[in-house]
Amino acid sequence: MRIVGVGLDTPEENLAWAEDEKFTFELWTDDDATLGVTYGALDTQRDTSVARVTMLLDTDGSLLLEYTEDIVVGTHPGQVLEDCEKIWGD
Repeated sequence: MRIVGVGLDTPEENLAWAEDEKFTFELWTDDDATLGVTYGALDTQRDTSVARVTMLLDTDGSLLLEYTEDIVVGTHPGQVLEDCEKIWGD
């Protein structure tokens, strides 16, 4: 399993933020908003307001599960982990 976060900020800004938050996973920069549009976090590549979304993809990139509403930062990671364990096991 691979966990990746994606943000529109520069690589340097994303790195600083990830270090501040003590992230233990990769944080990619989507500087041209291609991923944001592809996965529905942005309506267009010109948008600056990004929706918080989480997606679980299988190894070929097919969508298995999507979270788009009611994402509570404090409890969301636990819910995603629980769902990952249901899909892929421990």
